[in-house]
Amino acid sequence: MSLIQIEHLCKEFDNSTPLKDVCATVNRGDVISIIGPSGSGKSTFLRCLNQLEEPTRGTVTVDGEVITDSHCDIRRVRQKMGMVFQDFQLFQNMSVLENVMNAPMDVLHMPADKALHEAMRLLERVNLADRAGRFPDQLSGGQQQRVAIVRALMMKPEIMLFDEPTSALDPTMTAEVLSVIKSLADEGMTMMIVTHEMKFAREVSNRVFFMDQGIIYEEGSPEEIFDHPRKERTRQFLRQLKTASYAIESYEVDYASIMRRIEVFGRETMVSPDELRRIGLVFEELVLQTLMPHIRNTGQGLPVWVTMEYSGEDRSVKMIVTYAGEPYDPMAEGDQISVSIIRHMTESITYSHDDLNRIETAIRR
Repeated sequence: MSLIQIEHLCKEFDNSTPLKDVCATVNRGDVISIIGPSGSGKSTFLRCLNQLEEPTRGTVTVDGEVITDSHCDIRRVRQKMGMVFQDFQLFQNMSVLENVMNAPMDVLHMPADKALHEAMRLLERVNLADRAGRFPDQLSGGQQQRVAIVRALMMKPEIMLFDEPTSALDPTMTAEVLSVIKSLADEGMTMMIVTHEMKFAREVSNRVFFMDQGIIYEEGSPEEIFDHPRKERTRQFLRQLKTASYAIESYEVDYASIMRRIEVFGRETMVSPDELRRIGLVFEELVLQTLMPHIRNTGQGLPVWVTMEYSGEDRSVKMIVTYAGEPYDPMAEGDQISVSIIRHMTESITYSHDDLNRIETAIRR
């Protein structure tokens, strides 16, 4: 049964048109992941659904009511649509409990004792009951996002809208938040989720919208979109997700930044946590412990290029490292402890030298 009907939705700004012509139906119980490149209109689309952005043209019908009609009581309809933002948007001067209880008491006129009981029940569900008296700046990012989810759930919505809820979080916090969202999906909550977490989108969704150039360019099941996309721009977008490159241009290596890049690559390509750990170890032992000291000592110079490639055919990952200078094979001449660790973490390793040194490793699955 249809919950939301979107017809020819358009949003224009002075210098851009993020939504050109969006048509879609959201059924009760749907979990729809919305993916696509930056600037494709994903967040604007969500914000138009609950009128945080007023559409330029088109209609949005929620539960039989046309909310783009000027006579619609949008505040009342918004009560059916919980919204969770990437930057949490908690009230910093309120405790966790006050943040959660404020809207249902003010808007729904929920009695204080009932609001307190429901707030503690939901905070317990997301393992934050013991943080009820704390303020947002005393919580981690993942904890703040879970509070934001509880705040939305307190309004008893019929659909939850998530706008990149994990984009500001590190991998541990991301896992915490995605676990909560997955539990809502398991209970049948209707949801639309703008996300760059491709593994999550595949696992939790029954439908995927790929947005590009202001339209829903392709939609289908996770298997149809991720494994058998029909259209070229969809295939191109997914191919881009399957490689990641990093140039190391200083001896003061930003290890945390590179590891974040590896972690994002792992989430986007849906590799397992164990394989992601092995990628990190190979990078650390091959590049940081073996190759970088050699380059520094010999003065061969930077940069070092690190590229990770994912193959959807056999779900394998390669790490390719290239660097200038005279021939140097770390696997033959490097520290034996590092070499042993690298061999243990990989299926195969090849070294070659033409204009550049090149090491290609196939990470053990």
